[in-house]
Amino acid sequence: MLVLLPPSEGKAASGRGAPLKTGSLSLPGLTAAREAVLGELVELCAGDEEKAREVLGLSEGLRGEVAKNTELLTAGARPAGEIYTGVLYDALDLASLDAAARRRAARSLLVFSGLWGAVRVTDRIPSYRCSMGVKLPGLGALGAHWRAPMAEVLPEAAGNGLVLDLRSAAYAAAWKPKGEVASRTATVRVLHAPTRKVVSHFNKATKGRIVRSLLASGTAPEGPAELVEALRDLGYEVAAEAPAKGGRPWSLDVLVHEVH
Repeated sequence: MLVLLPPSEGKAASGRGAPLKTGSLSLPGLTAAREAVLGELVELCAGDEEKAREVLGLSEGLRGEVAKNTELLTAGARPAGEIYTGVLYDALDLASLDAAARRRAARSLLVFSGLWGAVRVTDRIPSYRCSMGVKLPGLGALGAHWRAPMAEVLPEAAGNGLVLDLRSAAYAAAWKPKGEVASRTATVRVLHAPTRKVVSHFNKATKGRIVRSLLASGTAPEGPAELVEALRDLGYEVAAEAPAKGGRPWSLDVLVHEVH
């Protein structure tokens, strides 16, 4: 099983250990594309601060994020699972999983990123600020920048099993499973059952809980149909829609009655 996650806007501080080594990150086929974004981002943030803030879409209160980006090549790095914070990652709570579940997380979780493309939770990265919606002056829109290298690398990373896609729209645009991979992909929405509407906070929290439940239970569904049954066995209310045609992902709605 491969689980595709969005990053979080909020991030923990960089560590005090050794700095980033791009060549040591998972999915080495993305290294050249990562280094292109990294170089452009550091150069942008080391120049005109106001321009950098505008490009990155940062408010006045987040001005310090520009300075943080200038230190990406020298700042200490920590496992990505410790860097990403926020609602989904708080609910996932990787640190409190037992050893077996953490090993499953290391194998199956892939976090998408405007800067790194995608990383495993064990990959050591510094704290940064760069969303997938950014358009860097020298590279253009990051979503478009990542499409070609992702198309080369991600089908192999997906292997032969289930792909559980929990990404937001901006990150989903960087790689869309196609063909045979798409047929074993399940996308998930979390809906407030009484209104059948998405509510951002508990959408993220529930996705974190879903991933935690799967990791903690050791459940390894082989495909979307098996995922539906596994989630129901774990206590989730799921409405599933198989694709009308082959080569397309399944759509799963997880219904939540209480907003928390």
